[in-house]
Amino acid sequence: MVCASSILIPMKQRRGWLQALVLVLLAVANVVVVVVLSTQHSGVLAVSFLDVGQGDAILIQGPTGVDVLIDGGSDRSVVRELPKGMGPLDRHIDMVVATHPDKDHIGGLPDVLLLYDVDTLLTPGLASDTDGYDRFVATVAQEPGLEAFIARAGQSISLGGDAYMEVLYPNKDVSRLRQTNDASIALRVVYGDTSFLLTGDMPSTIEDELVRESGELLQSDVLKAGHHGSKYSTSALWLSAVSPHVVVISAGKGNTYGHPAPEVLERVGHQGAETVSTIDEGTITFVSDGATLWRRK
Repeated sequence: MVCASSILIPMKQRRGWLQALVLVLLAVANVVVVVVLSTQHSGVLAVSFLDVGQGDAILIQGPTGVDVLIDGGSDRSVVRELPKGMGPLDRHIDMVVATHPDKDHIGGLPDVLLLYDVDTLLTPGLASDTDGYDRFVATVAQEPGLEAFIARAGQSISLGGDAYMEVLYPNKDVSRLRQTNDASIALRVVYGDTSFLLTGDMPSTIEDELVRESGELLQSDVLKAGHHGSKYSTSALWLSAVSPHVVVISAGKGNTYGHPAPEVLERVGHQGAETVSTIDEGTITFVSDGATLWRRK
């Protein structure tokens, strides 16, 4: 018969092993923290079109660690994707932008606000009578430290390290608009010689307005197709003004809307730009050092 005491680890030896284990765990944690911080302060700008199904969610990581989330898809998919880009320990987002109050853009934002420490919220100033919007507003009201602002053309938002984001639209009060898509915030992200144009669900009627007002100032390397590739956005006139090298379509596989529309793909092809889609590739990330732009694989 084996005495029970003979298989117990002596207390001093157990303490020694526990101390060693704690030191190892702390060392691993420090490595993780260093890796996360080095990724966030890498001197490059990263723009990720997150795979959230039929919806939009774009994570912008500035050269000095500034994090901006533009839209949050329709559900909790966004909080599944964010740690892949930000790292598992990062729970701080400098700014959240809700381009307009449709569920496929704000549906996941309440979960983001509950799980992350968010400093600033930017909206177009248009309300909606949908359940998704009610939940969004209720969650915002529960975040007393959150500063909320209304987007207006001409605003410039620093992303650190000379990178910035400028608001192109709305250029007016949109609080009384009947079509929520018409209120979509349009943003141009610039770092050195590289740029991105992001327009939510903006329709071609507003695109045409911006072409008349801004013209050459719209030119960007990467364009997110408006309204997930709907035929009512990303017009030939718009593509000519923006002159993108790449057009990104954020949409869900097998969606019932037929996004992206064949007409849009044809227009992009005529412009000579490449089309990439979250349907085919999942999350799509572009990285810029201010001079060169490339895809992160």
